[in-house]
Amino acid sequence: MKRRGRVWAGALVAVTVVLGVGSYWFQPWKLWRDETVSEALPTAAAPQRPTGSSDSSGSSGSSGSSGSAGPSGPQTLAQGTLISHEHATTGTAKLIRLADGSHTLRLEGLDTSNGPDLRVWLTDAPVKEGVAGWRVFDDGKYVSLGKLKGNKGDQNYEIPAAVNLAEYSSVTIWCDRFDVSFGAAALTSA
Repeated sequence: MKRRGRVWAGALVAVTVVLGVGSYWFQPWKLWRDETVSEALPTAAAPQRPTGSSDSSGSSGSSGSSGSAGPSGPQTLAQGTLISHEHATTGTAKLIRLADGSHTLRLEGLDTSNGPDLRVWLTDAPVKEGVAGWRVFDDGKYVSLGKLKGNKGDQNYEIPAAVNLAEYSSVTIWCDRFDVSFGAAALTSA
């Protein structure tokens, strides 16, 4: 009788450990909890010329001449529509150059499932529909822009200055825990 009690106690401990580890690993509660982010497009001040400086024509920098060096506001360089992979995913990904020359990736109207350890990656992988596209993004070159801020809404991800944007052609919402894409977008010139 004592042996039977120890077996049951051991089994109960084993089940508790398995459930605890499984809950931590899969985080099933995230499937029912949405995180919405509503970030405005970041603004960066255009580079200012020092007061009294002049451009090549000899006119004052404050004259508002047409010889300015680039657009004064954000400019969309490339964009793409997110397609579903492991989880239903919709929205738009935009590669944007800000007035100061820095770059950001903007996700607009994002709607995907929540999950454990989701990341936003720029990659060189082609975006493929269906199961064939779920696991291709870590096969080549990629750069992580950080954790997904929320599974719904509009959000921005700063792109480090050292990143050569010409080397990347797609964006993925990547589950680092299970090495699978929730959704992805091919970036095409705007």
